[in-house]
Amino acid sequence: MLEEIRIRGLGVIDDAALGLAAGLTVVSGETGAGKTMIVQGLGLLTGGRADYGLIRPGVERAFVEGRLVIPVDSGVAARVREAGGDLDDDPGGVVLVVGRTLTAEGRSRAQVAGRSVPASLLGEIAEDLIAVHGQSEAQRLLRPSTQREALDRFAGETVAKPRSRYATVYAELARVSRALTEITERSREREQEAELLRIGLAEVERVEPEPGEDSTLGAELNRLEHAETLVRTARTAHAALLSDPASGSDEPGGADLVSVARRVIDGDADLDPELAALGARLTEIGMLLTDVAADLASYAEGIDADPVRLGDAQARKAALTSLTRAHGTDIDGVLAWADQAGRRLLELDGSAESAESLTARRDELTAELAGLAGEITAARLAAATRFGAAVAAELAGLAMPRARVQAVVSQRDDPAGLPIAERTVAYGPSGVDDVELRLVPHPGAPARPVHKGASGGELSRVMLAIEVVLAAADTGSTMVFDEVDAGVGGRAAVEIGRRLARLARTHQVICITHLPQVAAFADRHLVVHKADDGSVTRSGVITLDDAGRVRELSRMLAGQENSSLARGHAEELLAAAAADKARP
Repeated sequence: MLEEIRIRGLGVIDDAALGLAAGLTVVSGETGAGKTMIVQGLGLLTGGRADYGLIRPGVERAFVEGRLVIPVDSGVAARVREAGGDLDDDPGGVVLVVGRTLTAEGRSRAQVAGRSVPASLLGEIAEDLIAVHGQSEAQRLLRPSTQREALDRFAGETVAKPRSRYATVYAELARVSRALTEITERSREREQEAELLRIGLAEVERVEPEPGEDSTLGAELNRLEHAETLVRTARTAHAALLSDPASGSDEPGGADLVSVARRVIDGDADLDPELAALGARLTEIGMLLTDVAADLASYAEGIDADPVRLGDAQARKAALTSLTRAHGTDIDGVLAWADQAGRRLLELDGSAESAESLTARRDELTAELAGLAGEITAARLAAATRFGAAVAAELAGLAMPRARVQAVVSQRDDPAGLPIAERTVAYGPSGVDDVELRLVPHPGAPARPVHKGASGGELSRVMLAIEVVLAAADTGSTMVFDEVDAGVGGRAAVEIGRRLARLARTHQVICITHLPQVAAFADRHLVVHKADDGSVTRSGVITLDDAGRVRELSRMLAGQENSSLARGHAEELLAAAAADKARP
C-alpha cells in the first residue's frame, strides 16, 4: 500500500505531501491546481519516461518520493534486498521508500530503499505495486498492439507461460535462420575461397619447406657460388701461418717465426722469471696459430665446389623465393599461413554439413514454434470470451446494459509464415494473433472497432469498464485512475463511483476526479489548493473532514461552497454513497 507521496519542484507543485490510506482516496481541486502533477509524479515513481519540461521554473531539480508498506516475504522485498536496499520494519510488513529526481540539466536519478538504481529497475519493482490507469493509457488501448497486450494481461498465466517459451524459441529460430541464410547466400564466395586455399596449400605441399630453410639455404648457396675464392683465401692464410715445402716456398710462416722467438727466449729464460713468462705467452700464441692453421686447412678441404649441388641449391632457392614472394613473408610466415589455411579449409568444407544441420534445426524450431503459437491462440480465444463477459458486466452498471465488447482474435495468411491448422499465417515475437476490441452498442448493431463504434461518452465508459476489468486482474495493490470519468455525468457518474468503491474493497484506489458523484464514494477525500503565487505547498493539500467534504462537493456541483441547494445535494450524494458502500 502507498502511504505517502511527496512532490517537490514539479509543475505548479512547489513542495507538497499527500497522505494516503486504504480504500478509495479521491483527489479533487480547481482546474490547474496540480492534480495532473500528482499523476505525473506517480508515473515517475513507476519508472516512466522523464519529461524535464515538468521541472518547476526557477528550481534546479524536481523530486518525487513514495513511501509504501509491502509484505515482508513478498517477491518485491526480496528483489529490493538483492539490489542492496534497506527495508524498515512496520506493523503491516516492511517500509519501502522509492524516489526519482530530475535536474534542470536533463539528468534523471532513481532511488530504491536508499540505493541509486537505474530507472528500469525502479519500474520493475514498482510495476508490481502501483498501476496507473489514466487517459493516456485509455488512448493506448485503442491501438491493436496494446489491445493484444491487454487481453494477454487479463488471461494471466494461461498465455504468459507458453508466450515466455515462445519468445525463447522465436529468438533461437531467428538466429538459426540468419546463420542458414548467410551460409546459403555466401556459398559461391566460400567455394571460391576454398579453391584459392587449395591451390595455395598444394603449392606449399609441393615445395615442402622446412622452418628457417630460406636462411640456411642462403648461407649454403653463398659458399657454393664462391667456393674457389673461399678455398684460395683459406689456403693463402694457412700458408701465412705455416711454411709448406710442397708449395715451393722456403719463407717461414707466422707460426714458424713465433716458434723461433720462443726457442730464443727459452735459452735464457732461467736468467729472469719475467722473460720466462713472456716465453710462456709465446708458447700459447704458437699453439693458437697452429690450431687456426689446422682449421683453415680443414675449412679449405670442406668447401664443396660440386656444380651439381650448386644447381640443386639454386633451384631450391628459386622455389622458396616463389613461395615467399607469393605470400609477402618469409618461409616461417608461409608455414603459419598454411596452418591457418588448412583449418579454414576444413571449416569451409564443413559448411555443407552445417547447412544440413541448421536446416534440420530450423525445421525443428519451426514445428515447436507453431505448436506454441497454437497453444497461445487457444488461450487467447478462451480469455477473449471471459474478457468480453467481464466488460459487458461492467458496462451494464455504467448505463450501457445492452452493450457488449468483443475481443476478436484473428490471423493473417502469409506464405512465409507458420503452418497452423492447415494455414500458413504471419507470425511475430508475440505469436500469430491480431487482437481487436469491437463494440456492439445494442443487439442487432454491427460490431465495430471501439473507437469507431462509440460516442465520446460511451467511449469513456467502455474504456473505464476495460480499465476496471484489467485492474481487477492486476497484481499491484495500488490502482491510480486519472480522470477516467471525463465526458461522463448523471447516472453513469454514480455508477463509476460505485465501481471504484467496489474495487477499493480489494485494492488501494486513488482517483483524480472532477465529478462529485464519484467523489461522494471516497473513503478519504483530498483537495488541492493553489497559493496566491500559483504554487502548491504542503498547506495546499488538505484532507477533508465531513463538513469539508460537503463544501467541496457543493463547489464541484455548483461552483459555490455556500449554496444551500448545492449543500443539500452534496449531503444527499454522500448519504446515498455511504448507504451503497454499506451493502455487502
